[in-house]
Amino acid sequence: MSRSIAIVEDDADQRENYSDALIGQGYVVQTYANKHEALSGFNKSLPDLAILDIMLEDEIDGGFDLCRELRRKSPKMPIIFLTARDSDIDRVSGLRLDAWDYITKPVNLQFLAVRVSSLFRIASSIQSESDQPSALVLGDLEIDQNRMSINWKGHQLSLTLTEFWLIEALARHPGHVKTYTALMQTTRQSYVEKNTINGYVRRIRKKFKEVDESFAMIETVFGVGYRWQPEYYFNSRT
Repeated sequence: MSRSIAIVEDDADQRENYSDALIGQGYVVQTYANKHEALSGFNKSLPDLAILDIMLEDEIDGGFDLCRELRRKSPKMPIIFLTARDSDIDRVSGLRLDAWDYITKPVNLQFLAVRVSSLFRIASSIQSESDQPSALVLGDLEIDQNRMSINWKGHQLSLTLTEFWLIEALARHPGHVKTYTALMQTTRQSYVEKNTINGYVRRIRKKFKEVDESFAMIETVFGVGYRWQPEYYFNSRT
């Protein structure tokens, strides 16, 4: 069955160009001109991937609102922001909403098609991982991949999807250093810098410390990346 893509874009010419390019790659495409039309369509049927402009007609942040709604309905759906807004603030805001990519206009249609194909491969990989045993218990840490939830000492953390992925990547191989490059790939985003990863880790640590002030399981390996402390090493220091 062909993959389905929703395009939410208020410019009719751009909307048609994106649609034609992706239909030519074998995808089933549904287009919407504004947030209201898109929400109505999503309530009937969710796409496999969504491409969102941010400013939709008279709604300055309409695309951000749609991303929040899609994340509520489908935590694992690939979402791309495709927009003329190129400020770092907008880019960071989009990625913090757990969009998988943030592309600025104008965009090469061949690049867009390749990026969509790449994100679908990542989505398939995630699905394959979810078919494996989903529960991981490592000391006081409990990860449930099916529910996309993480508990620490019996307390469930309030995490974004990207934060969940990063914790899982670190914790599944305790003691092994996850390099910045590996963690960048873990985010499933194309625009990621070392400072972005550092920011994610700071927020993750803060959320652990909100339920356990003594939390110190994520170790910084300066200039290289991060690792989750092996239980035996952590216990030997406490």
